[in-house]
Amino acid sequence: MGKELFLEIGSEEIPAGFIPRAMAEMEAIIRRELSNARLSFGDIKTLGTPRRLALVVKDIPAVQPDAEITATGPSVKAAYDADGKPTKAAEGFARGQSVDVSSLTTITTEKGDYIAVTKQETGRPTHLILAEILPRLVTEIPFKKSMRWGDLDVRFARPIHWIVALFDGSVIPFSFGSIASGAVSRGHRFMANTVFPVRDFAHYLDECERHFVIPDPEKRKEIIRRETHRVAEAAGGKLLPDEGLLEEVTYLAEYPSAVSGTFSPEFLKVPKEVLITSMRSHQRYFSVLDADGKLLPAFITINNTLTEDPSVVVKGNERVLRARLSDARFFFDEDQKVTLETRVESLKSVVYQQKLGTSYEKMQRFRALAKSLADFLNPAISEKAQQVAYLCKADLVSGMVGEFPEVQGIMGREYALLEGIDPAVANAIAEHYLPTQAGGELPASDIGAIVSICDKLDSICGCFGVGLIPTGSADPYALRRSAIGIINIILDKGYRVCLSQGIDKALRLLGTKLTRPADGVKTDVMEFFRARFTNLLAEQYPAEVVEAAVSTGFSDLVEASDRIKALSEFTSHPDYEALAVSFKRIGNIIKDGVDAPIDPSLFQDPSEGGLYEAFQSAKCSVEACITDGAWLDALTEIATLRGPVDTFFENVMVMADDERVKANRLALLTAMARMFGKIADFSRIAG
Repeated sequence: MGKELFLEIGSEEIPAGFIPRAMAEMEAIIRRELSNARLSFGDIKTLGTPRRLALVVKDIPAVQPDAEITATGPSVKAAYDADGKPTKAAEGFARGQSVDVSSLTTITTEKGDYIAVTKQETGRPTHLILAEILPRLVTEIPFKKSMRWGDLDVRFARPIHWIVALFDGSVIPFSFGSIASGAVSRGHRFMANTVFPVRDFAHYLDECERHFVIPDPEKRKEIIRRETHRVAEAAGGKLLPDEGLLEEVTYLAEYPSAVSGTFSPEFLKVPKEVLITSMRSHQRYFSVLDADGKLLPAFITINNTLTEDPSVVVKGNERVLRARLSDARFFFDEDQKVTLETRVESLKSVVYQQKLGTSYEKMQRFRALAKSLADFLNPAISEKAQQVAYLCKADLVSGMVGEFPEVQGIMGREYALLEGIDPAVANAIAEHYLPTQAGGELPASDIGAIVSICDKLDSICGCFGVGLIPTGSADPYALRRSAIGIINIILDKGYRVCLSQGIDKALRLLGTKLTRPADGVKTDVMEFFRARFTNLLAEQYPAEVVEAAVSTGFSDLVEASDRIKALSEFTSHPDYEALAVSFKRIGNIIKDGVDAPIDPSLFQDPSEGGLYEAFQSAKCSVEACITDGAWLDALTEIATLRGPVDTFFENVMVMADDERVKANRLALLTAMARMFGKIADFSRIAG
């Protein structure tokens, strides 16, 4: 039975946002290090609080297994001279491996013959190996920002105060800076600021809880979830769920407890989104709703301690919140003194992006796009779509959005309603920012959807047009999210629009702002959308099916989605596999194809005429189905060709000696391939 490794790194308070990634990286690093050291292992668990990061690894052997190690040296040509004598290169390699040059052997690789030496390596005690691994692990944990302290030449998120490192209950000796590892941890900074010994992981968990520390974040999260619901009910309401805030406060406390407070009902005159944002972003407070879903003048906060007199804590939180909400009410009142239309002029002095101009210029571009798209989809809402596009960025220069950026769009809607603007326009002002995250809410109205598409498309084309193309994880303008948002909106609304034409229009509107040739920009933007669309649909359908359908075109996203769905269903048809093989064979034979009239008089075998007649019959039905968007029906009609296709290939040599006969057969197969190609590139899914 294997042994247990336990490590705890105790420090000053680590920022909440750093901890989840640090835990994940600790697991990845220890997996890599143990694997590289030829040490097997069982379950790995990581833990984290503001003051400690920990991990436990089960079932590690006490001794590293023996191994036969082959070290490869220089090539045989470099190792031996023309007389077969070892060169300095061979002698140096042998010396480095602590063997005599006569022990060298030759191995053959893809690159040629090389000298090598094979040695038996005896496994080392695991605790010695861990003493080398753990300092590297502590050093390699990545943080967004790290710091040095004192005159030490080490870095960590915050200064380290203690390290517990145990293998099978014994200390693994190593140092990090001035801190030596040991078997002593510490309790809660305020409620149990003492040390306690650690024997193993189970003992550690028990002692932590005795010292008011809950090291497992999942357990803390469930405590907070349960307590916030309980306290909300005790306050006469129900909790406004907020998984993001729950995740954050989980890493702000080692021993969480929940208390509720109140604020003046007068503040409820401010839009609830502002109040919720103020409480959430600035104070990490949870909001409370009544039975009808309306905001109550109450909040819930998570403490890191148990207090003898919760009222003292509540009063302090209420005092701080009162100041925040007073600021919000001030901005709300002041903003109403200036109309949205007046604020639009201020956008002329707001730089959207240095090369792409001001927010006002951007607005003019996507307003023109919105007019074009609305005129095509629904001319009746074109005027309102243009009005939304004109006003939707105006709240960016309001005091409220300046203080609370998270409520952009929402405040535009609220101010528009207060000004008496058409509610359809006001609501679309807020909707045009949607979706704000992956899988997020989409615009409900066509007006909001159209403006959202056009705003995002201008951003994508503009950034690509000046070389601001996302690379790796760097996407400062959230272009990936914008592209996915456009795709999801179009699919949700069922808009039959041409993405390629939309990109052309956006690039024309950008005009001289572009620093790259428009053709190259369009190619890159289309490929950007293709990758997003393919990845999105591959979450629902087999990846090869998605790729096959997208390869024949995706500019009409709704049509492409329908083709993917139909093709996915068709793969279960009894004739599918045989047809797919035939389709691929046809593609390989015709290469680029022979687009020419088919002459039945040149047929030499009855199977040619049989395939031609079957194709002509199926073609009419398939084209009618395609026109109606009945893709599965079209594929079912194509399936009727299986028999004639099989017979054709059994009896006919396509590449006949007679050039006219060969060209005629290729023309027949090309015509069939062109029909198949309207649905998918079957060669991408054929075996």
